[in-house]
Amino acid sequence: MSVLNNAGINIPFPQNEPVLSYAPGTPERQQLKASLEELKAQQLDIPLVIGGREVRTGNTAKIASPHDHSLDLGQYHKAGPQEVQMAIDAAMAAKPVWENMRWEERASIFLKAAELLAGPYRFLMNAATMLNTSKSPLQAEIDAACELIDFLRFNVYFAQEVYADQPLHSPSPIWNYVQNRPLEGFVFAVAPFNFAAIAGNLPTSPAIMGNTVVWKPASSAVYAPYHFMKLLQEAGLPDGVINFVPGSGSNVGNTCLDSPDFAGIHFTGSTPVFQSMWKQIGNNIAENKYKSYPRIVGETGGKDFIVAHPSSKVKALATAIVRGSFEYQGQKCSAASRAYIPESLWQPVLDEVKNQVSRFKIGDVCDFGNFFNAVIDQAAFSTITEYIDYAAAASDAEIPIGGKYDDSKGFFIEPTIITTTNPHFKTMEEEIFGPVMTMYCYPDAEFEATLELCDQTSEYSLTGAIFSQDRQAVNLALKKLENAAGNFYINDKPTGSVVGQQPFGGARASGTNDKAGSKQNLMRWNSVRSIKENFVPPESFEYPFLDAE
Repeated sequence: MSVLNNAGINIPFPQNEPVLSYAPGTPERQQLKASLEELKAQQLDIPLVIGGREVRTGNTAKIASPHDHSLDLGQYHKAGPQEVQMAIDAAMAAKPVWENMRWEERASIFLKAAELLAGPYRFLMNAATMLNTSKSPLQAEIDAACELIDFLRFNVYFAQEVYADQPLHSPSPIWNYVQNRPLEGFVFAVAPFNFAAIAGNLPTSPAIMGNTVVWKPASSAVYAPYHFMKLLQEAGLPDGVINFVPGSGSNVGNTCLDSPDFAGIHFTGSTPVFQSMWKQIGNNIAENKYKSYPRIVGETGGKDFIVAHPSSKVKALATAIVRGSFEYQGQKCSAASRAYIPESLWQPVLDEVKNQVSRFKIGDVCDFGNFFNAVIDQAAFSTITEYIDYAAAASDAEIPIGGKYDDSKGFFIEPTIITTTNPHFKTMEEEIFGPVMTMYCYPDAEFEATLELCDQTSEYSLTGAIFSQDRQAVNLALKKLENAAGNFYINDKPTGSVVGQQPFGGARASGTNDKAGSKQNLMRWNSVRSIKENFVPPESFEYPFLDAE
């Protein structure tokens, strides 16, 4: 381990990575198409990566392509309890050296990783994300390139801010300071399928703060995370700091959560899974299984809303509904899935939504003319289409847009608008996680009551938006919906938070609101020790009040 003494090193001030357009004639379009063809022509055998070593278990699963069942991207090996314990042991073995490394040296690894991703790995990561999770070129670029680069650059800057936050006062002869220790144990990172950036941020943010990690990618999205793991190794990440263990939730999760060395979980996924993990952790605390109370950081579901005031502009509102609901097939925890539209705007908004959706092209991600692609897998396809069928059969709902689906070539579901006369209709209340938006028409005079209805309808509190040209209406919405969304948007769609601009996270059943993309999240991965040094300590117990008159 090298230590650079006698230097106060500043992290470069981060800038958000520019989003490439992939417009016809651009060099990035040509490079991405070449990467897509290169990946389609090979079949990977993806191992576990434990302590820097590749481990193959022989228990394999197919790397699927949601939009093309015939495409063979290869297979990945699944971890069992034995391999997970190996990963825990590797994380604990790597911990002493990693946590004692100067934090600037740790930071340099992740800054290098950002540069590798911005340069030689950019099109590989984007192509892998497109093929394995059915994202369009723009959605992949925003996610697997730009947002992940931003997480790496901004998080090391936020770490600097955390370490620089010291006590305000040291009265003579005292010197006060704090140490931000890594957690006492390993961190378990559990990733979702829908964002490569989140999958990459979950293990790296604790690692930046000196923790070692066991990382479980989603079973339906192992492909891009594996490439990111290889990138981290190329950037110089020491063996064992992050251990890559795809596998079933029960095999990986139970072994990690029941380990005496478990110190925290960084989770993004479903609400029921997170709640079950919290319960398991609580039971283990009661049995004195851990050294300390584990940090529980999670972002889960959403039933994200758009509320429109009668003063809203029709085209802007309709575009927010279309983009907010249907980009990446609605498979964003922030995706708009319920809308409250005033009666005076109802038909114009519905007509404009229909006009825009009618111009969608739907199909394979390799055709860059397709705005809309496939949902992730058979389970998601079945769940989403059950909601569509339920609405089609209901007496208090209609489907004026979309509603058809076909899984013969890929898991394709049309972008679907449900309209209902019942503000508590099933699809107004339950998370669907697919390309389904339910719209409810309210009387113009009942705007305030509709805000209260919106607030009370959902157990979730992730994202939401208000559309209005009336500032008083906006102010009323800000107040009435104060606890309804952790990320709130005014005259914009409720998706697309940017690292360093809109820290992301929700409360209620949407998670712990620890705000990925800000220093608040980094602070969860350290344990503060306060240190007081007395330069001239007292040499007797007496205080002045004891003196005689």
